[in-house]
Amino acid sequence: MAIKCYQTNYKNFGNCVCIENGTIKLIATIDVGPRIVFFGFIDGDNVLFEDTERNFYEINKGYGVWYAYGGHRIWCAPEKMPETYFPDNSAVNVEFRDGVLTLTPEKTAFGKQFSLVCTMDESNAVRIENRITNCSGKTVKFAPWSVTGLAAGGTEIIPLCSDDNGFLPNRTMSLWSYSDINDKRFTLSDKYALLKHDSDATTPFKVGFNVTGKQVVYVVGDQIFKKTFADYKNADYPDFCCNFETYTNKLFLECELLGEMKNYHNGETAVISELWEITPAEHDHDMIVNQYIKAMQS
Repeated sequence: MAIKCYQTNYKNFGNCVCIENGTIKLIATIDVGPRIVFFGFIDGDNVLFEDTERNFYEINKGYGVWYAYGGHRIWCAPEKMPETYFPDNSAVNVEFRDGVLTLTPEKTAFGKQFSLVCTMDESNAVRIENRITNCSGKTVKFAPWSVTGLAAGGTEIIPLCSDDNGFLPNRTMSLWSYSDINDKRFTLSDKYALLKHDSDATTPFKVGFNVTGKQVVYVVGDQIFKKTFADYKNADYPDFCCNFETYTNKLFLECELLGEMKNYHNGETAVISELWEITPAEHDHDMIVNQYIKAMQS
């Protein structure tokens, strides 16, 4: 089946664009953002978080209000005010050609051009390219940062590095000041970490790792969401050299990828490429999580 692309209204996100292949669909905002606010089967549930009540926002003095809106976005590391939370509340340019959807908002006030490129074929997957072009007229040090907000109630499975480095360390873990290592949502073992979303939680939690397994899985409802990405390389990553971070609060869980932190010359583009796959869950939630754990332990 040919890939279809059409404009639609989705909930209270205003004008959006949808691409679908008869099995799966992806919806992105074009009045604001862009945000990918829906990913799933045509008649299935959304695996992404939707902030329809605009509960998650930051007031950015001098610039306005930044809204999360939910779903997937491209950011720039390191996280700082006012640049990170520069409001992206304007219209987005849309281009669709040969199954490739390109979403380009206005340039930021900090000399960066963001864009999301979504490529769909006839499988249950879509490739996302997160791009940041330095258009500041000078060399700037930063890292691309891909942030995917996921629907409530799931469990994230993160493979940890198992390389034998002899006398040298093989695992990096970063924690934030608000992260409680004894948080009941977080499980740490030698070969994997789990992070569960809990709507009753009163505090946030965040952790980062050097993930060499090239994929992370989120089991939610009757679906399995898999994010596959490039291998960890010998590079300078943000936050004590983490290429993967995850955050959760009472509303959602975020699966985050980070690219190399380096000097980007004027006109140079930083890219994070990732593959999203979705499959129906054939067993109950705990059984699926345990199957992935056993596979990583073998």
